[in-house]
Amino acid sequence: MEKIGHMQLGKQGITENFIGTLKHHFDKNKNVRVSVLKSAGHDKSKVKKYSEEILEKLGKNYTAKVVGFTIFFKKWRKARK
Repeated sequence: MEKIGHMQLGKQGITENFIGTLKHHFDKNKNVRVSVLKSAGHDKSKVKKYSEEILEKLGKNYTAKVVGFTIFFKKWRKARK
């Protein structure tokens, strides 16, 4: 069974430090789960915007799936379209 990394997105939102920590999680894990806390804005449309913004900063080798207030990121070997 694969190990899944876990992070939380809080009131500071998406910062360079957050992106750096997220990339560091992908060194050991193929999948990372990001929980969006109430302080970051508990609105489903905001969660979707967060996932798009994070994907834009990570690059083309990553995909995301939003389930409720959780975003699941997956790293691929080859770039996705």
